[in-house]
Amino acid sequence: MTSIPGERNDSYRSGYASVNGLRMYYEIHGTGSPLVLLHGSLTTIDTSFGRILPSLAKTKQVIAVEQQGHGHTADIDRPLTYEQMAEDTTGLLKQLGIEKADFLGYSMGGAIALQIAIKHPDLVRKLVAVSVSYSNDGLYPEILEGEEKMKPEDLDGTELQKAYERIAPNPENWHTLIEKEKQLTREFKGWTPDEVQAIRAPALIMIGDSDIIRPEHAVEIFRLLGGGVAGDLTGLPRSRLAVLPGTTHVTMVERSDWLLSMAEEFLDSPVPEIK
Repeated sequence: MTSIPGERNDSYRSGYASVNGLRMYYEIHGTGSPLVLLHGSLTTIDTSFGRILPSLAKTKQVIAVEQQGHGHTADIDRPLTYEQMAEDTTGLLKQLGIEKADFLGYSMGGAIALQIAIKHPDLVRKLVAVSVSYSNDGLYPEILEGEEKMKPEDLDGTELQKAYERIAPNPENWHTLIEKEKQLTREFKGWTPDEVQAIRAPALIMIGDSDIIRPEHAVEIFRLLGGGVAGDLTGLPRSRLAVLPGTTHVTMVERSDWLLSMAEEFLDSPVPEIK
């Protein structure tokens, strides 16, 4: 889930918002229509989006946040859940005066974006969900088994740990964050197909062809969101599916050219009418 950060725009501003007992870090880059970036598990704004954020900020107001225990945002005494992280994010956006935005979420961030689209539909204009599943059934079983067997110290010395150590207010909490992430996956109940199908925002679903997400699951999400039709007969559906060749879960965020060309074209196109 790491990438090499792109060049920073010196004009960006950062701050903290007090939401639900959390002191949540955020950055705002550029101007234009708002786009919220939601990072992956154990990562930061830079390690998830460093390659694409500078380009996105040329035409959009990019609002990037760091979730509980991640990056600049200190952990507090509660577990990680998608429901709570979604409420933290929407609480921050309310303080910033954002009434409607596009959302681009990677991995854990994609699941947070799905939760926001389900619970706060009026807030979401369009949704880009990168390498995301709506239930643990969407992951390969060996991924779930491997994560459960993983020890926190197994990630010591990795680029993930080094990025955390550079900016975390309490770098000694690295092992605690990993244990909370394992609990998040273990206890994830997912959403029902009906809940996913009820999402009205147009969505772009993106995975790598060698992702931790099974391709069949991505197709299922696409179908639930209106895809899987003969477009020449019915017209294009409101949602899209992209499978990036030669791409894993980790290298997904390194495919900046593909991600940018597909995501920007999708976000900039007119919002289709809901049929």
